[in-house]
Amino acid sequence: MFGRQVRSIIQNLVANFVGVKKLKHPCALFSSGLSHAELPRKLKKSERKPWVTSVNELKRNARLEKQERQVVREITLSPPENGLLVKGLVPVAHEVFAARNVLFACVSRVVESIPIYLCSLCGEVHVSHPPHKIKTCNVTGSQTNKEHIWKRGGMEHILPVVESFHLYDRLERAVSHNERLQVDRIPAIVELCVQAGVDIHEYPTRRREFPVYCVAGRMIDFERRFPKDDSSGKEINPFGFWEKRKESIEDEESLNFPYDDIRGFSVQGMEAWEKMRSGAIKLMQKYSVQTCGYCSEVQVGPKGHRVRQCQAYKHQMRDGQHAWQDATIDDLVPPVYVWHVRNWQDGGLLVDGLKRYYGKLPAVVELFAQAGAHVGENYIGLMREDVAVPGLDEEKWFV
Repeated sequence: MFGRQVRSIIQNLVANFVGVKKLKHPCALFSSGLSHAELPRKLKKSERKPWVTSVNELKRNARLEKQERQVVREITLSPPENGLLVKGLVPVAHEVFAARNVLFACVSRVVESIPIYLCSLCGEVHVSHPPHKIKTCNVTGSQTNKEHIWKRGGMEHILPVVESFHLYDRLERAVSHNERLQVDRIPAIVELCVQAGVDIHEYPTRRREFPVYCVAGRMIDFERRFPKDDSSGKEINPFGFWEKRKESIEDEESLNFPYDDIRGFSVQGMEAWEKMRSGAIKLMQKYSVQTCGYCSEVQVGPKGHRVRQCQAYKHQMRDGQHAWQDATIDDLVPPVYVWHVRNWQDGGLLVDGLKRYYGKLPAVVELFAQAGAHVGENYIGLMREDVAVPGLDEEKWFV
């Protein structure tokens, strides 16, 4: 009888020990039960981005397309593959474009009150004062103790702009290497909105009235290049738009806010951030966006460009061309993750010894959160607010 009790006690201890070893974060033992979300793993230089569509499915689709091209018959195309707009997504494109303008306006106001810090060596970003003391600077030329060397940053560090070549006709051939200096580059999110139905005078695009046909794998366009009732084609070249007088895209329409406090700007900016990302995801389900599997290059359109400017892993084998694949929303609007500061009003300083208890947030969300905006449920797992942060003298007692 006594031996059975001893065996049961030993089995319980072993089970608890195995359960602890399986946890990636020991502090999850003291969690209140909320779901914990992991950040995307930082890829090595030799690793390729995860495929949106599996390789086997891509090969299967390629074989089917090859078989269809061998049969001389017309293939019915649906918008936007036939050159026409998806009517239901035109209002979504206008909402995304307007949300982007509101987001940039709100961020520019909030950064005047909340400082942004940037590491001059590794480029890590921190929101609020004072900057953290977490030793994660591990690049060439960094200090031996891996501490960051901070300097003041700006809006471009928490909200980076990814550019793409502007296409006058998204169904025409891709931009060649010799045309790289002749075709405009604009923010990729703006190019996505333009191709989805937003008209910008400085960046004209071709709007078809009749669909394009596909016969034996070849695209046949029976519509004239500039129809008689189309006045947008006058004095327009397919490239060289910079010769025209441009106005800033962000200042295209005046933005009038009904408030003048930082909390109002943060709430409006948080809503614009969520609206822009959710709307862009809807647009990307219909309008293709390509990204390089090894670098941050993005091209909005059914195919990538042919500019030989990739300097990532094994670019010599590709003659400098990009390894194109389907893009995700994080490629189009990259979130810059920063350490989440809970009690920033009290001058909370993040230290290296307690970094496993801290959470992270996209820099824009962290900026608006510190300004008084409510953080959505999508980021609760990243914030790790349910984890109790001990003191430095108590940390050694935690399992």
